[in-house]
Amino acid sequence: MSIPSNPDRELEHRIASRLLDVLIRAGLILAMTLLCYRVFAPFLPLMIWAVILAVMIYPLHQSIARRIGGRQGLAASLLVVTGLVLIAGPATVLMSSLGDGVHQFVNDVRNNTLVIPAPRASIAEWPVIGERLYAAWSMAHSDLPALVSSMQPKIGDLTKSALAFVAGIGISLMQFLAAFVIAGIIMAFGASGARSCRAISNRIVGVERGAKMAELSTSTIRAVALGVIGIAFIQATLVGGALLIAGVPWAGVLAVVALVLGIAQVPAAVVILPAIVYLWVGGDYSTAQSIGYTILLVLSGLADNILKPLLLGRGVEAPMPVVLLGALGGMATNGILGMFLGATLLALGYQLFMSWVAHDPDIAASTEKSDPTSPC
Repeated sequence: MSIPSNPDRELEHRIASRLLDVLIRAGLILAMTLLCYRVFAPFLPLMIWAVILAVMIYPLHQSIARRIGGRQGLAASLLVVTGLVLIAGPATVLMSSLGDGVHQFVNDVRNNTLVIPAPRASIAEWPVIGERLYAAWSMAHSDLPALVSSMQPKIGDLTKSALAFVAGIGISLMQFLAAFVIAGIIMAFGASGARSCRAISNRIVGVERGAKMAELSTSTIRAVALGVIGIAFIQATLVGGALLIAGVPWAGVLAVVALVLGIAQVPAAVVILPAIVYLWVGGDYSTAQSIGYTILLVLSGLADNILKPLLLGRGVEAPMPVVLLGALGGMATNGILGMFLGATLLALGYQLFMSWVAHDPDIAASTEKSDPTSPC
């Protein structure tokens, strides 16, 4: 007579075996994901920038492609070449001039060949800092080596900071140009890329909401990007007007440079600071004029802080405060790139949360019960 097997024990054994199999597969997938991320991590910011640029410029790319017979690759090449000429030219000239100026200033200080003009007597009458500034300026004019020796540690740190600032701007511009080239490649295959994005969205959030989430991501990126371009244009106009009012030479050229650098998200201070130095050192201005024009230039350079809340988030199916908070929060944590990512992620999160709130099964069930025409 055979002993009957224990069905509960067999079920437990099958469940344990299947669970172990699932855990092993999940562990292998996690390990593969971490390894892939580790390999791809150095290129991640560059690729994110490229995707953002491609999404932003894609409507213009399609317009050009339609005019030249639908040739996607040629349209992308024309856009990339034009963008590189418009951005790389002025940026390279400015960066070369800025780097040469900083290097020449450091050499002049070290070799005692720097000539400091005498300060105006009215500077000593400024409140709080007037006397100290006049004394330090007078010492620099009469005995620069002694001033350099007395401030050697601070000057050394200042020199390193200035060189690091110039190098950082140069690296950022190089990364931007490289991302622009990669964006051209992405745009050349934009149709297949759009289908892949929709398929990924459908897989993550479902078929019903996948297309909407993909469209929201695209519209948010374009709204933030167009806000950046609009802010750069308005700020360049304000900076150019301030330079004209102050009588700074080459005001129009500097305004164009401010526009190009603003689009590349380089601070307007790169253009404004040399103009302020010219007001105080090279120009024939009174102290009151120098102070007034300096304030005007500084305010024009800070215009983006006021314009961003007004221009960001337009045309997006999410409240403007949500997009603005995402952009500002992302920019505070991850710089300019974080501005795009923060706005997109917060807009997507808001839409997912509101969709979850709207599709409450309890409310739907109570509505069906209270509806007399319901077939149930």
